[in-house]
Amino acid sequence: MKKVMLFLMLFSINVFAAPVDINKASAEEISASLKGVGVKKAEAIVTYRKANGAFSSLDDLTNVKGIGKKTLAANKADIKLGKQKKAKKKAKKNKESKK
Repeated sequence: MKKVMLFLMLFSINVFAAPVDINKASAEEISASLKGVGVKKAEAIVTYRKANGAFSSLDDLTNVKGIGKKTLAANKADIKLGKQKKAKKKAKKNKESKK
């Protein structure tokens, strides 16, 4: 019975984890919230985000080494992208070029 309780306690950590904003969360928050994503994969997500900017779609996550379609499918409901900032510079540049 003790083994069952221990198993349920360990298993419940990811089951009850809150959805995570992949564009703002730390590696620790990502690894705690997503199934099959440990600290190393979470660090790779954060590194990719810092180098390439915010993720604009869930499919962008598959560009991160170690994150495939199966991992994405298993976590789709727990991943949020947050609000994306629009590129104001491009909009301003387009207005200037039309003048």
